[in-house]
Amino acid sequence: MSNLEKIIVLEDEVEASLMEDILQERGIPFLIKTYDCLAYDGIFQVNWGWGHIEADPEYRAEIEKIHQEINPEQKQSESEGPAKK
Repeated sequence: MSNLEKIIVLEDEVEASLMEDILQERGIPFLIKTYDCLAYDGIFQVNWGWGHIEADPEYRAEIEKIHQEINPEQKQSESEGPAKK
């Protein structure tokens, strides 16, 4: 996992937990980074989403497919910008 890149933005902790469970079950190496910052009382999460998943680019398509399956209403690749509100 030396060549990590941001794959998807996570909207909340529930979505993060669900993605974590699925990715672990499928043996996909990844990191979850939260945008939580106690000093700013969650202001980054309001603007950017809860956090994001980082993984090797070879897993991008599979991770995006899983994310689309659990969030069919999100059509844009969330790695391209801030989370939709």
